[in-house]
Amino acid sequence: MGEGQGQSALVRAGYNVLSRAYRADIADDATQGQYAEWLGNVRDRAPACADVLDLGCGNGIPAAKWLSDNGFRVTGVDLSDTMVERARELVPEGTFLRGDVTSVDEVAFDVGSFDAAVSFFALIHVPVTDQPGVLARAARWLRPGGLFVATVGHTACSCTDNNWLGGTPTSWSHPGAATYRAWIESAGLAIDRERFVPKGSSGHTLFIATRER
Repeated sequence: MGEGQGQSALVRAGYNVLSRAYRADIADDATQGQYAEWLGNVRDRAPACADVLDLGCGNGIPAAKWLSDNGFRVTGVDLSDTMVERARELVPEGTFLRGDVTSVDEVAFDVGSFDAAVSFFALIHVPVTDQPGVLARAARWLRPGGLFVATVGHTACSCTDNNWLGGTPTSWSHPGAATYRAWIESAGLAIDRERFVPKGSSGHTLFIATRER
């Protein structure tokens, strides 16, 4: 098993074991409000009843549920079997697929399938060497003028927590906001907004971008 495959297997196993420890069936007010702010960009800019892709959808709470409740047709993809099973129960109007976004054999959509794509706290789990390709494919899946909203690691990190949430190992890898900026632009997305999102002693960067026509 290669290094990237090993990281993906570790992340998948971790979320399978700690799915409920990571996210309950109902989001707390702070989480709900934060996601609603980010997803408001989709509500304000995408067509009514738009097709939206949620990469790393988890159990569908809160992003996929918010999108579905606001009239969007949501398709979610996640690495964790347990998360996808829960998403299907918690957001029955959505479509949820278990798959590795780095593999074209597992996750592939037609060019121009979606009006918007979102990805929150998920790309940081993808092997860093695979992330430019994931961003490029996500951009191709968007229709011209389609919206991309995602959080990525603000600083460079390649790290493993052997006791994540007190129960299992997991890992993260991200090169920092400046590199993500370059990758997003290379994928054919024009960055509309970039904002630091603090978390603990560090944080993430929120990017809002549009597929060039």
